[in-house]
Amino acid sequence: MSRRKKLINHSGIPQHKIENIARVLLPDILAFYESDEGQREFAEWKAQRDAAKTDDNKAEKIA
Repeated sequence: MSRRKKLINHSGIPQHKIENIARVLLPDILAFYESDEGQREFAEWKAQRDAAKTDDNKAEKIA
């Protein structure tokens, strides 16, 4: 028998309301990231993140 992971919610918002919002938003989020525009924006974000990591690594080596 598997146990559900206990969720930690310190927001004061009832957990069932958070889950309902997630059920409504998730299909739209998935559709966006599966679209061409979403794929392009995600690739741009990854490139920016990788560039920032590279810049941080260079700064650490210099220091």
